[in-house]
Amino acid sequence: MLDEFLTVNIFAFLLVFARLGAAFMVVPGFGEGFVNARVRLSIALAVTFLVTQFVVDGLPAQPVSVMELFLLLGGETMIGLIMGGALRVAISGLHVGGTIIAQQSGLAAAQFFDPSQMTQGAVTSSFLTLAGLTMIFVTDLHHLFLQGTYASYTLFPVGELPPLGDIAYLVSDFVAGSFNLGFQISAPFLVYGLTFYIGVGLINRLMPQVQIFFVAMPLQLALGFSVFAITAGASVMWFIAYYEELLIRFLGE
Repeated sequence: MLDEFLTVNIFAFLLVFARLGAAFMVVPGFGEGFVNARVRLSIALAVTFLVTQFVVDGLPAQPVSVMELFLLLGGETMIGLIMGGALRVAISGLHVGGTIIAQQSGLAAAQFFDPSQMTQGAVTSSFLTLAGLTMIFVTDLHHLFLQGTYASYTLFPVGELPPLGDIAYLVSDFVAGSFNLGFQISAPFLVYGLTFYIGVGLINRLMPQVQIFFVAMPLQLALGFSVFAITAGASVMWFIAYYEELLIRFLGE
């Protein structure tokens, strides 16, 4: 009896870990490349241990064939990747907004390593993504995600085929919302860039002998930093409001 009890509980633990471990692998904050893999694994195991106690009664019985076990684990892993990937898409909106800001303010050539995207990016993109990640933990939105890991078992029951059409529509909506967020964040710089380049073009037409590039570049950088200093706080708070709304919609909190 003890052997059977241990086997069932180990199976339930690993089944829950397949979903939550995949989610923690890509979710913003926990799944960053600069987060130690052992720390990420320890958090995923601890949350799995807690969640298993509440969902073990709703888990299916242990499959008798390897193929059924493989399909069950594969489905749970896919759901976990969708959970974390949807939130990862949301934070890419800051990267899009920061790239547009860099292009409009003359900082596009200043490339910097973005630890969130694990690639080279504009300085403004790196700043906004790091500020967004910091605010996620400062505002305790990571607690909302931890609560959502349990709520996901109501939204996506184990052993049942998830509504792939609804999930595809939801993820595409999140991608569109992420790009929309990036353009909303960079909207002041789009107006600023359009106004500045029109003014520079008029000056160049009125005084062709003036090397307008050498005159306009320092002014463009100074005005760009000024606008960024005014709007950076509001941009991050806009992202936090969108991220919270996404968590509520997707994880059913």
